[in-house]
Amino acid sequence: MKFLHTADWHIGQLFHEYDRSYEHQQFLNWLVGILLTENIEVLLISGDIFDSSNPSAASVRMFYRFLNEATRAVPHLQIMITAGNHDSAARLEAPKPLLESSNVHIIGLVEKDAVGNIDYEKLLVKIHDASGAIKAFCLAIPFLRMGDYPAIADCANPYTEGVAALYQEAFAYAQQYSTEDQPIIAMGHLHTQQAEITDLDKTERLIMGGVECISASAFHSDIKYVALGHIHKAQKIGGKEHIRYCGSPLPMSFSEIHYIHQVIVFDLDQEISNLKAIEIPVFVPLQRIPHQHQPLHEVIAQLEQLPELVAGMENLPYLQVRVLLDGPEPALRHKIETALAGKAVRLAKIDAQYPAAAAATPELITAEKLNELQPIDVFGKAYQSRYQSEVPQEIMRLFQQVAQEINQNAG
Repeated sequence: MKFLHTADWHIGQLFHEYDRSYEHQQFLNWLVGILLTENIEVLLISGDIFDSSNPSAASVRMFYRFLNEATRAVPHLQIMITAGNHDSAARLEAPKPLLESSNVHIIGLVEKDAVGNIDYEKLLVKIHDASGAIKAFCLAIPFLRMGDYPAIADCANPYTEGVAALYQEAFAYAQQYSTEDQPIIAMGHLHTQQAEITDLDKTERLIMGGVECISASAFHSDIKYVALGHIHKAQKIGGKEHIRYCGSPLPMSFSEIHYIHQVIVFDLDQEISNLKAIEIPVFVPLQRIPHQHQPLHEVIAQLEQLPELVAGMENLPYLQVRVLLDGPEPALRHKIETALAGKAVRLAKIDAQYPAAAAATPELITAEKLNELQPIDVFGKAYQSRYQSEVPQEIMRLFQQVAQEINQNAG
């Protein structure tokens, strides 16, 4: 049987406040074509279908339109969908009874019985061949929240050990029903150890703690393929060809400007074979001017050389402007926007950089010394730290004026 692995669609995401509906629709149209031309029999979608747990009606409509078009284009297609941390598990599962009649299986929740035992039957999906015979089993594990995984007493890391225990128990459960000629695969939406992450991934790790990393050893060696989501850069994990993140289909930040976004395709009989990555076209390019930070006047000159916007042009690139500043530039955005007026780009981000700080040991300020500092002293140190220069006289005069007015009002 032929499988396709994708994840982290983030339908409804804004890119620096720009709507991405066009890009997502183009990706989904492309994916339907790939399902057809590659004769895919099983589609694995490993979480983060939507960017928000409360997606817009337009985002939901786009998703279900895709499911309809995919199953119409490839009538024998089986689709396995798991919830990610951005998804509402309950909302995603709501149409589950209706979709299962079309071989679309959605697993968002980890259900338990009255005494708290995990219902592994609900996490085990049978994969059938054209004749209806069971060809393989899929451990469709969604993003695991606190309370979803087994509680391990007296352990160093309850999360990582609990998640590993869940995968071990799920695999043991599947083995009770599978025969030697019915391989087992798994899905997951989690952060593995030593995974290479993007700038956006780093932001999420800071929010979520960043210590909840699962070892590749959590997946039993007899699991033939592990289809992972959550990390946006495509990669294999633990040196294993069969444990993979497929990555996000669209670039999620300017750090991904050189990434090749992809889906993973493979054949599964008794073992994995013919595993390959299929590159996803770039539907809206990312552009960076200049490639390295340069002084503002040089950047403005380059922006003014950009092509003019012509009526009817679509898919304008997202632009990141990189500028090197000596100090505060209150009119920075206005100057850049003026230079870009009528240009065939969309300004997404201004990345301002200041001269590197001198390699000096930072001054240690004790609590007692901090109490002795006046506001003007704190302002001066903060300015020096950011811009590596003394506060200009005019800015210092304005600060003193504001401080004086505050003191007067306080009195």
